[in-house]
Order: sequence, then C-alpha cells, then structure tokens
Amino acid sequence: MTKPDIKFKIALIGDCLANGGAEKVHSLLSLYFQKAGLEVHNCVFADWIQYEYSGSLLNLGKIHAATAVTRKFKRFFEFKKFINDTNFDAVIDFRMRTSLLQEFLISKYCYPKKTYYTVHSGILEFYFPKSSAWSKLIYQDKKIVAVSKAIQSAVVSKGLAENAFQIYNPIDLQSITTSKNAYSVSEGDYIMAIGRMNEEVKQFDKLIEAYSKSVLPNKKIKLILLGDGQKQSEYKVLSEKLGLKDLVVFKGFQKNPFPYYQNALFTVLSSKNEGFPNVILESFAVGTPVVSFDCFSGPNEIIIDRQNGLLVANQDFYQLIEIMNLLVEDAELREHCKQNTKTSVKPFAIETIGKQWLELLKIK
Repeated sequence: MTKPDIKFKIALIGDCLANGGAEKVHSLLSLYFQKAGLEVHNCVFADWIQYEYSGSLLNLGKIHAATAVTRKFKRFFEFKKFINDTNFDAVIDFRMRTSLLQEFLISKYCYPKKTYYTVHSGILEFYFPKSSAWSKLIYQDKKIVAVSKAIQSAVVSKGLAENAFQIYNPIDLQSITTSKNAYSVSEGDYIMAIGRMNEEVKQFDKLIEAYSKSVLPNKKIKLILLGDGQKQSEYKVLSEKLGLKDLVVFKGFQKNPFPYYQNALFTVLSSKNEGFPNVILESFAVGTPVVSFDCFSGPNEIIIDRQNGLLVANQDFYQLIEIMNLLVEDAELREHCKQNTKTSVKPFAIETIGKQWLELLKIK
C-alpha cells in the first residue's frame, strides 16, 4: 500500500459507531485509511461507540442543551466549525439523511465539493427527499456512492443524483479469522439470524413463525437471534406463545458474533429489504451458508443460488420454510454450499474495497 507524500485529510461522518452495517463500514474504512497514510477524522451525531476506529473523534452526541431545538443548533454550529476549520480534502457521509432542512444546510454551508454521500439501504427515502428537484439541489456537485449495483441503478433511474458510483461494503477477513475462535458456543445444532430489533425491516417475528412451522423444532434445532432493540420483548412473548421458549434463544448484541456464525448450520436473512447485507459477508467469511430472501437489494449480488447459499422468492415465507427444511435435511447440499462460501467473500476484503475507495478519492 503506497502512502501519499502529503497527508490527505479525510472526514468520516456517521450517525454513530455501533450496531449497524453502515457503522461497521465507517469503522473499517477509518482503520484502512489510517494505515494507508491518510489523516483520519471521525464525527458522529449520537453518543454510541462500540466499534474500533482510527483517527480523531468528534462526538456530537455529548452536546447537551435545555431544549431539543437549542441542542440541534449547537450541534450544527459545532459540526460546521469542525468541517470548515479543518479544511478537509474529502468527506464521506455514512448517515441516514431524512431531515430536508438539515441536509440542505449541511450540503450548502458545511460540506466541500469533494463530498461522498453513501447509500446503505434500498429504502431510498432514508437518504433522498421525495422530490428529485430537492434531491438534486442537496446533492448538486457531490457524489453518491451506492453499496450495491441495484441501489446505484435505482438512484440513477429516479434522477436523484447526477453522480452515482458503486462500491461494495468491505469485510476484514484477517480479523474474522482470529475472532471466530475467541470463545466456545455450546448450543447444540442451531440456525441463526442477526440484526437490530428496533424496526420491522428484519421481520424477526415472521421468521420465528416460519421457524415454528418448519421441521427444525421437532429436530431440536434451535433458532438463535443476535441483536438488541425495543422489539426484543415482543419477539420473546411470541416465542413463548408458540411453545418455543427453549428453542428460540435471544443472545443480545454480540461484539464478536463470529463464533456463533461459525457453529451455525446456516444463517437466515428474512428482511423486507436491505442495502448490501454484511450478515451474508460475515457468515460466508467463516464458512457458513446463508438462506436469504431475494429482496431489494444486495442478496443476489452475493449469493449464487445453491452454490454458496439459497435464495428464496422475495417475501415468500412458505418457500422460506421449505428451503430451511431442505438445507437441514440435505447435508450434501449444505456441505456443497459451505465449500464455496469463503471464496465467494474474497472480492469484498477490506484491502480490495479500500483500494477502490482510494481510486475514487484519486489517491495513489
């Protein structure tokens, strides 16, 4: 990796540094950029730090005020000072961007022209105004970086931005190799799912219901769920109602989930939609196949059906039950998929994806 002769100053802006895919990408790129010789500065809007990062950190979540409005103003002016005073060579924004006024002000009065807005979800409303005119006004002269080809295509076709690029999420294979054996998992046979439990997107309730109708409970194959959130209590009540209290196991947020991935028969992704799901990359990295809805967007850009996992018709929970049954009962198919997982994930290594970012930033 060639380091630049003059320090290239870059700002990485996120909602937080915890518990999410975009936040994990922010974390990994900060570490990669620092090793590449860039001067890295991070800024987050919420006081929630779980992931490792490199460089300085401005934590706007620590700013308090008498009212919510005053707090927003204080954070905005502190953020504006951070961007303008440091004179960054480039800014990468990983946040969800749902406040029209705030994003207009940040775009026009804070960010330099060399700003890269990432889009990490197929729900474009998390990042763009409904009006394409407003969208172009906010993102004018800035660059959009989509995490999947499907998102890139949607952004272009909807006329939401003039400059849309595509770079996949990275994964740190070296770190995962070390982390996967950090502790023992003694749950017997199980499948697993992972994600935040604060919204309906992951559909853990429907996954629990599908699991209850499969052959897995009768075979004493557990469903382990990793992640925290407000809906966890609802999911626990549902599990008990279905007579699955001892079979659906809630393990909460795991800073290192890789021993669970490694020991699972397979991982399930039952989302309504995605961006470019790190869950699939992480599962493949330790040799575990994935069963996933062919939802928008991402899964069909990673999974090759019946080669490294299985794709299920989007939102077809009856087929999801059939495919889970199949992968449990067909050990040969499961082993075939398992053998292809690790090679499938190599193109997404941080060393490869990081170089693509350096090329986009025009850093040699």
